[in-house]
Amino acid sequence: MLTAAQVLAENNFGDTRTGGLAGPMGLFLILVLATATVLLIRNMNARLRRLPDRFPATGTAPGPVRVEDSVVDPTDGTERQESRPATPGASQQG
Repeated sequence: MLTAAQVLAENNFGDTRTGGLAGPMGLFLILVLATATVLLIRNMNARLRRLPDRFPATGTAPGPVRVEDSVVDPTDGTERQESRPATPGASQQG
């Protein structure tokens, strides 16, 4: 009869000696993630060094922008022509 300690100590996960790729693959992934982290930190530091010490004061805020002044009519007042559905035997022009 098996005791509780013998049941818990039994290896039910198969042979762990063959195909031991998990350790090297885990090490590879850790090295790749560490390299990516170091490169990202260096890139961010370079970008932060290029920023000015102080940003210029904007002074007063500009007034509200009128929408009519900034929107341009792409049709220039011409009406839009409806396209006709293609007929089954007609060739299409490109």
